[in-house]
Order: sequence, then structure tokens, then C-alpha cells
Amino acid sequence: MDGASEAESHTGSTLAPELDGAAGVGYAPSSRRSHGPYPRLSRPVELMRPSYDVVVIGSGYGGGVAASRMARGRQSVCVLERGKERWPGEFPETLPDAMRELRVSGEFAPGDRRSVPGKLVDTGNPTGLYHFAVGDGQNVYMANGLGGTSLVNANVFLEPHPDVHKMDVWPEELRGKEKWTRYYDRAKEVLEPTVYPESFPELLKTSMLKEQAKQMSCGDKFRLVPQTTRFEDGPNSTGVVMHASTLTGMDATGINDGSKSTTLVTYISDAWNWGAEIFCECEVRQVAKAPEGRKGYIVYFTWRSGKRDHFMPTFYDDLMWVHAKKLVFFGAGSLGTTEILLRSKRFGLDISNEVGTEMSGNGDMLGFGYNTDRPVNCIGNPRPNPNRPVGPCITAFIDQRDQDRTLDGFVVEDCAVPFALAPIMVPILEYLPNPKRRFYRPLQAVAKYASRLRGKVFGPYFVRGSVQNTAAYLIMSHDSSQGTLTLRENTPVLSYSGVGRSESVSRIHGFLETMTEKVGGMFVANPVWTLFGKHEITVHPMGGARISPGGTGKDGVTNHKGQVFKGDGAEVHEGLVVCDASNLPAALGVNPFATITALAERSVELAAEDQHISINYGTKNGILNLFDSPKYPVTTNEHEDQGIDRLANVIAKAKDSAKAGVEFTEVMSGFIHAGGEVEDFEDAAKKARSYGEAARFFLTVKSWDVSELVNSSLHPANLTGTFACSSLGGTFLVQRGTFRVFHHDSREPDTTNLTYDFDMVSTSGRKLHFYGYKTVNPAAFLAPVRIWQQTSTLYVTIRDRSDTAEDRRGEVVGRGMLHVQPADFLKGLTTFQASGPSSWARLRSVASYVGFFTKQLAVPFLAPLGRLQWPGARIAETYLATPPSQSMRVVAADGVESTMLMWDPAVPKSAGGQQPSAPAPIILFIPGAATDHTIFALPTIEKNAVDYFREAGYRVYCVTHRVGRTPVARKGYTPYDARRDIRAALEHIRKTQGGEKIYVVAHCAGSSALACGLLDGTIPGKWIRGITCSMVFMNPKFGFVNHLLSNLPVTLYSKLVSPWWDCTSDRNDTYLQRLINQLLRFYPVGDPRETCRSVVCHRSELVFGRLWTHKNLNSETHERLEHFLGGTSMNSLEWLMRAGRVECVTTNKGENLATPENIERLRGIPILFLSGTGNRVYTAENTDKSYSILCNAHGKHLYDRKVFPDKGHLDAWMSPTAYRDVYPTVRQHVEWVMKNL
Repeated sequence: MDGASEAESHTGSTLAPELDGAAGVGYAPSSRRSHGPYPRLSRPVELMRPSYDVVVIGSGYGGGVAASRMARGRQSVCVLERGKERWPGEFPETLPDAMRELRVSGEFAPGDRRSVPGKLVDTGNPTGLYHFAVGDGQNVYMANGLGGTSLVNANVFLEPHPDVHKMDVWPEELRGKEKWTRYYDRAKEVLEPTVYPESFPELLKTSMLKEQAKQMSCGDKFRLVPQTTRFEDGPNSTGVVMHASTLTGMDATGINDGSKSTTLVTYISDAWNWGAEIFCECEVRQVAKAPEGRKGYIVYFTWRSGKRDHFMPTFYDDLMWVHAKKLVFFGAGSLGTTEILLRSKRFGLDISNEVGTEMSGNGDMLGFGYNTDRPVNCIGNPRPNPNRPVGPCITAFIDQRDQDRTLDGFVVEDCAVPFALAPIMVPILEYLPNPKRRFYRPLQAVAKYASRLRGKVFGPYFVRGSVQNTAAYLIMSHDSSQGTLTLRENTPVLSYSGVGRSESVSRIHGFLETMTEKVGGMFVANPVWTLFGKHEITVHPMGGARISPGGTGKDGVTNHKGQVFKGDGAEVHEGLVVCDASNLPAALGVNPFATITALAERSVELAAEDQHISINYGTKNGILNLFDSPKYPVTTNEHEDQGIDRLANVIAKAKDSAKAGVEFTEVMSGFIHAGGEVEDFEDAAKKARSYGEAARFFLTVKSWDVSELVNSSLHPANLTGTFACSSLGGTFLVQRGTFRVFHHDSREPDTTNLTYDFDMVSTSGRKLHFYGYKTVNPAAFLAPVRIWQQTSTLYVTIRDRSDTAEDRRGEVVGRGMLHVQPADFLKGLTTFQASGPSSWARLRSVASYVGFFTKQLAVPFLAPLGRLQWPGARIAETYLATPPSQSMRVVAADGVESTMLMWDPAVPKSAGGQQPSAPAPIILFIPGAATDHTIFALPTIEKNAVDYFREAGYRVYCVTHRVGRTPVARKGYTPYDARRDIRAALEHIRKTQGGEKIYVVAHCAGSSALACGLLDGTIPGKWIRGITCSMVFMNPKFGFVNHLLSNLPVTLYSKLVSPWWDCTSDRNDTYLQRLINQLLRFYPVGDPRETCRSVVCHRSELVFGRLWTHKNLNSETHERLEHFLGGTSMNSLEWLMRAGRVECVTTNKGENLATPENIERLRGIPILFLSGTGNRVYTAENTDKSYSILCNAHGKHLYDRKVFPDKGHLDAWMSPTAYRDVYPTVRQHVEWVMKNL
């Protein structure tokens, strides 16, 4: 094969969709699945299910085998991988890029510590590709990512020496090479190892090793390694299209030419095609048995997305989890699986005490033959010279395993140094202290010095430089397997003290020194060995959860199947299976992944047999299109699938449209009382605090399309994370929840909510529904502290969600409040990040969201200065108006006509559409000034007063008198005049209904007009069965502001401007009215919450006082006040102001009507007085005064008075909740009157 053409044709990404032939088929984009330049087999964690048949931890060789085989067994499979998904073309190449992918953790303990503890470290990128675990005596290099360490290993597929399988560290079921052959063959079928082709270019580093073998008199021990590097284009055994190696030598940092047969392109791709669901950035912490009553195990993990780790220690306290119904496979690697088992044991899982003991570094060593007499070319190069390629990372080895003692055997492999390390090779080889500097003869020393000088000056790639003449050796041997892994401060600590100072290391170092000297070089031990005081570094950690040779937990952690022992006996956790390097009982003396894979194949096969799972080994995938959907998906819960599909479509749509998104993480904590008996949120939180019912959520908010988040009326984003409350059942998993930011609150005017709405499930399987809202309203006017309180306080209701129907409202099981703590708020700010196809898109995304958020907060903060809300002609679509049964005109004695409406009682369903034959009791409603029947028949609330009493069996009348919302009001009539209209209405009703007495509900000016008529005798008391006087009767007493304004000369306005004041206005009104509208922004309202932007609200407040407590009106009512309020004449207003000043109703001439003589006319009429503590038109004291006068005059038995907390003036009738408090109170009085009088 021509090296030049090979290198040129395959340099760079293998996944370009424009490639022809097989490659084009394998990676061709599909319209059915969102994609970028690289495939993505992993799914967003937001799409994870709460429960699977099988959970696989890790995605290396063991995890990959388990995922593939279980998926082929048609099990629902969840794969959890700590790292990220990367494909060829995405791996770092330069040193700066590689450093950004480095994580360093463990115990930094250089030198011979003599039992003195080192320093715990954990720094760098927590999901980085490269993980360097430091320890006492031994350090480990491994990888995080989808594919595990297979992403950065040397691809060498070597089986151990047959004698290794005969060692007594193996149980009888695994002792002997013949017990393994079947599984090695199965691994070969998938991974397809092959040796470096003879037709490929000669490799200098391989030739050097061959020469050294010859010089050491072991030329017959030189061999080419079987490796899982691809040397030809085409699909692999799984159906993933691969490319031939470009011989860059960069395997150890992840290779970008698409030639590396990692588990990602073999077992994991196969698992994906057979329906396994794969999730990255999920660090498993521990495993526990499922709670009583539920089978299987709970796998707890941290989710590293959304910068959630900024919330320490919550990040490790509030763990996410997934339920494994049948099996959990541990494939997180030797250190990863052992750490998980150690922590699981610490948290109560019964495991052998041998966990974390007798670990091995596989006798790994690294060394260099520096500055030899011939070129070696072992420094990786992403674009190698076609005539001088580097080659695969490892191509050949010297096999020194045939020894008298099996444990004395070792192999020496040629090795390529990654391109990322090239810049530091000269310093490493030149300046690190080395106790054995070789002596050269004078001429030889001069030549060596010149070579070193060229290397220093011209760099590591200079052909005649010292680095180009340097060989790299990777050695696998045997060690004493005396390493341990423990948890110190919940951090894994590796200890293998003295391994680098052992006799075995010295013996092998001697061999390496000799073979290096044979070719004129100087042996340099690995940099870690030198820098850290004779500490070794291994890329093949083993053990920690080793197989027991005796079948009990006394001498191992698992049985021969990989099943985890319960304690020290033979009983096992049948659903917990270890299938990675942690299961190996000792060093193998060769690269171990062939053995790991074979052992995993066996363990998974046996687990399937135990669980009666039939694995389909025979069906081939064909060529996979990794941009498409899996060919063999596993269907689980249809209802659950629908929710997942909906979110998946949202994500795919955003990605296909190249939308930018935002995400951040939030922690809120507080107290939630377990129970629904306390309805008030604050009271429930106080009770929860006293009971110690603490609660907290830890949620990541994510929108894949910031334009939808900002512009949609719903402003939706997704919620994922946890909710924890011990009194409700522990830690709940939150998936596919809905977050809405500044969503319009229909319950209150000028109010928006930040809502958190999600289903959640506990580890026991209990399902609950969480609904919480933050309220942002004008109470925050010029009040930064109030803005903080509003945006950091969440009012929470939790309901039972045992049924799967989406519209089901279950019983309330919890209520309380959560708060954002200042420290958590600051942490949350650091988690804010944008996603998008470009830096510009991400910048725009941030600007869009921040601008939207700021604007929404500015509205309540600067409430009076915002855009005024003008009257509009549109009628709400949700109007619930009930048309009257009859409309009639009634004429007063002075000839003035009024409109009266009548509604028949609601027909019960049992009556078959027929009105009852018995006469229905009658109620007459009388509205106040500037209003009409709509305040009682309000169409913007679910149940108004008219509907309420109709449903109770009453025939309801309502008269709009001459000072109400009627054209007649412009003629200057007063409430005193309106008494004639009430008499006319009563006469009409009595005439049509047989002369019976009538119960009257009168509000405000209507109540005052009724009082005038009864007191002066215009309305006979004998016509009245009973009265509800709403907010005022015969002794009006103004609130503070109205009292101050009551002395203003309204006649002046009448003379200079108009005798009429209209509560409505528009943008095209007169200049004076427009000026008034602007000035009314700043009209004093008391509580800032009563600030609003409604022109109608402002104008009505000026003449009547504040007519409602805003929180008691829903937004639809407040936005359409022009449909319910008219205006007032200056004459009517003057009468109301005079009555308020003198605190009694009067004639038009100002004569007091509330005299003892007139009050006598009220004898025998039962009256209920209603007031609200939030009424700013009339104080609650005014009804108390009338009540007291009548009680003193006629006795208490016919009078009652109710004061409603927080109710204002009109909202007593117009509130959406009035049917729960005000209407029943009135009905109770009506029924008492009807029954007893």
C-alpha cells in the first residue's frame, strides 16, 4: 500500500457525510433524527426513564458487552457514563487542548511516605477525557468518555500466557485456558484484532524493537501484536463504517482518523441499535437495594450537566437515581467500580470486606531509550510524512513470558508518544533527575551531545535530533497485587506503597537499560517514576472487586459469575454483576482488555441464563446509519414514551433549526408540611418547620430554543433534577417538568408567575405532582428587597399522582414554601450558560434571555411608569355569562325608566329540563353607582352570584337604577332619587309573583338608596323579607383617602369641565383627560400591591376610592373593567361625598334620614351587614355603626354582621373565590330568613 496516498486520503474526521461509498452510507444524515457533524448515540438526561430492566455503569469493554448483550436480549437498558461522547474528529491533539480535558484526583503522596498521609486532590475537568489518579506508590492513567478507556488505549489484543489462567487466584470454573477460549473468540468476532499488514510502510520504532530483540539474543521473542486498529476502509463487525489508520501514533490521547475499534464503534453502537438508552455525564456514586415492596436496585448518580457541581455539597447530597428492575452491571473500571462498591457498602449494602483490596497495576512500567544511534520516530503526528509514518501506538512486542516462574514473565512493547506531549519531551528526557547517567567514550559523547543540542534547538521532530532517536517502551509484567482503594473523606485513595521500589521493577529496569545500551541510548525511567520518588504509573489498573477463588466473600468480592457477595458468605446479590477489570484477581502480564472482554462476555451470558433472558447473538446489523434512529428500539411504557417523544421532538426541532438555548441550575429549600389540611402556604410552612419537615429541590432549567422561551405566551423550559423531602418519601426524581418564566397569572391583575410544574417519583415508586409558583407583581414598586422576595419565594402544592392520566388532580399531600438562599442564588448565577451553533448565536441567546428577564422585572419595579392599559372592545373568549331569562323595563313614579333582568332557577339534571312546579324563592340584587347587573353576573369568573343562587333554586332579579351603569345616570340623579327605581322594581316583582315579600341584596350606593327609601317610607318595609347590606347602609363612613377628598368642590369640575365623570377613557380623549390619566399613575393607593396600569381602575379610584383589593380580582376581570364600570354625575358624587362627611344618608337637600322616627320603619326587617377589612371606600366601622343603632333600637335577634378579611369593596362580589366565602354567608342568611320569618 502506498503510504502517501493512505495518509492523505484519511487525515481528519471519518464522519464527513459527503464521503462516497460505504462511508457515505454509514454516516449519511437522516431527516428523521437531529444531527450535527458527528453522530450522537447518547441521549440528553432529560429523556431518561425512571426505571429500566437493566442498568449498565460505564461504557468500556465490560460495560459495552453488558449493554450490547442485554439489549439484544430485548431488555430495556440504561447505560450511565461519567464522561462525554466524542467521535473521531473531536479528540484533543495539542497540549493546551489536552490539558483542558485533564482531571487529577486522589492522594498526592510522592516519595517514600513511610505511612504519612498525602494531600487529597481533585482538580481539573470533572468530565474530561483524561483522568490521572494519583496515589501512594501507584498512579493511574485512564479515560472518561463514551467508550471508556478504549478511547485512549493502545488497541493491543493479547491473551495472557496459558500459565496465568492456571494460577490458583482463579476459581475452579475459570481455571485453565480451555475455559476461556469460547469467550475470547466471541470478543474477537466483535473487535476484529489483526496484526500490522506487511504491505504497509515499515515503521522505524518497530524496526528498532526488532533490532533490540536481536541484540538481546531474543529475536525469536519478537512478535507483532494483534490489535484492534483498522487497516482498511469499510464497515466493522457492528456495521459502523471505519477508516484505515493514517499511522499517526496518537491512539493514547484519542485518535481522529477513525481507525480505532473502541467500544463506542462496536459494542456501544450495537447496544444503541438494539434499543439501549445511553446517558453521558452521569457519575454513579452508589447502589442500594430498592425499598421494600419493590424489586431490583436503585443506582444513584450525579448529573454533571448544567454546572450542577457548583452547588456543593448539594451536588453529592441530592443524587439523581434510576431503578434497575433486574440487573445492574458494574463496568466503570477497576477504580470506578471499586469506589462505587465501597461507597455502597458504607451506605448499607451488604458486601464482602474484601472490596478495595488486592489491587494490581498489571506490572505496568513506562520507559525511554533516549538518544540512541538510530532513528525511531515514536512521537505522534496528526499529519505524518507518508514516507516516514509513526504507525499505530503499539505494533510489536518482545515476549518474555516463558519463565520458570510465571510471575517473572513480562512483555516489552514499542510505543508511540502522543503529539500532545511532544513539546515537553525534551525537558522530560533532558532535565529530569536520573541516578544512572550513561558513560560515553569521547567521540561518542560529542555525537550524542550534538544530537541532544539539535533536539533542543529544532524540537522533537527534527530528524537528526535526540528525541527522534528515542524509543518508548511500555512494559506489562506481574506485581504483588497488594494495592488498596479506600474512601477518605468520601474520596477514593489508592495505596500501593513500594511497588516502584520492588525487586521486580529493578530486574525489568535492568533489562531495559541493557537493551537501550545495545543501540547506543540511555535508559530513562518514566517521568512519574522519577518525579514522584519511584512511583509507577499504570494504564491497566485491576482488581478491587476480584473474583473469589474459593466461592465466598472471605477471599473475594464476587463469585465466578461476577455476582457480588453478600458479606463473607457464599450468598450473592443476584442482580449485581461486576464485569470489568475490577473483577480480575491478579496481573495478567499483557494488555488486559481481551481478557476483560472475554470475562464480561461470560458473566453477561450467565446472568442472562439466570434471568431467563435469551440473547440474540446471530442477527447482524448491516451497515449502521448512526444519524438515524435505532433499528430495534425497546418499547416500555406507552404513556411514558409519549412524554419522552414530545421532549425529544422539541430538542430535535431546535437542533435542526440551529436554535440557541440557555440553561441554569437552581436550588430552593424550605419547609413543606406533609398533609393538605392547612390551606395557607405560610401557615403550612410554619407547621412544617415546627415538625422538622425540611424540603429542597435541585433542578436544572433548560430551553433548547431561547426564542420560544422569550416569545411564546407560555414561556416554557424543561426541568430535570431532584426533590427531597423525608416526610413525603425521601428523594424524588424529576424528569420532563415544565418551568415557565413570567407566565401571565390569570388569578391576579398585573401579575406574572414563575412556575414549576412536574411529576416526580420516589425510589419506592410513589408518584407525586409538584406545582409551585413565584408571584411577581406591582408590590415590588421601587422596592429591590420586595423584588428579591418575590423572585425567591415559591408557594408549593404537592398532590398525589398515583394515576397516570395527565388531567388527574389528586389529593393534596403537601403544602408549604421554598426559598432561594442568597448563597445558592450566587451559585446559580455561575451555572448560567448558553448553547448554540456558534459563539454569536450563544451571545445572542444570553442577551435575549437576560433582556427579557430584566424587562419583566422592570414592569413591576417601575409599575406606575409602565404602558397604560387602555379599555378595549374585545370580549374575553372565556366569558361565562348566563343570559337572563327575561329583560323588562320598570318605570318609577317620576317617569324614569330602569332596566331589570330576571334569571329563572337553574334546572336540576334530575328534572329533565323542566322548571319545578313549586314557586321559587326570589332575590332582588341592587348594584351600586356606575355599575349594573354584571357585578353579580360577572362573566369572567367561574361562578358568579347570579349563577350561585340560581343553582341554589332562587329566581334572581337585578335592577340597574338611575345612578348605575346606564345612560340615564348622565342626567344628574342621586342615590336618593334611585330609591324610586327600587320601589318600582319591587312593585313589578310583587305584581308578577303574587305580592310576596322579597329578599334584597343591595351593594354600596344601591344599599344607600334602599336605606333612603325605607327610612323615608318610599319603600314599604312590609314588602321586604330580609336584606343583605353590602359594605354600607345608612351610616357611610369614608376610608382615609376618601375622607380627605370628600371636602373637594366637585361642583367646580362640573362648571369648568363637565357635569359627568367617565370611568373609561382612551388615547384620543381630550388633552385634559389625557393629562389626568397620566397624573393618576401616581394617585396614592397605600399598599404598593394596589398599583396597576389600568386607566379604568385609576379613574374609578379617583371618584369612588379604591374599589377592590387587586389580589382578589383575576386578570381577565381587571383587564375588562370598562365592561363593568360606567361613570357618575357630579350631582351623584356630591351626594355621596356629603353623606360620607355627615356619616348618614340624606335627602338631596342634605336632611338627615337616619332619625329615630325613620329607623322605626326598619323594625321587623332582618338585615345582614357585610364589610371587608380591605375596603378603602367605606371603613368596616360604618356597618358596625348601623348594626349597633338597629340593635339598640330593635334588639339583636334580627341583625347580623360579617367582616371578611382582606376583602375590598367590589371584590366581595367580583372575586373568583367569592362563591366560597361571601355567597354562602349571604345564602345562609337568606335561608334562615325564609325558614324562620
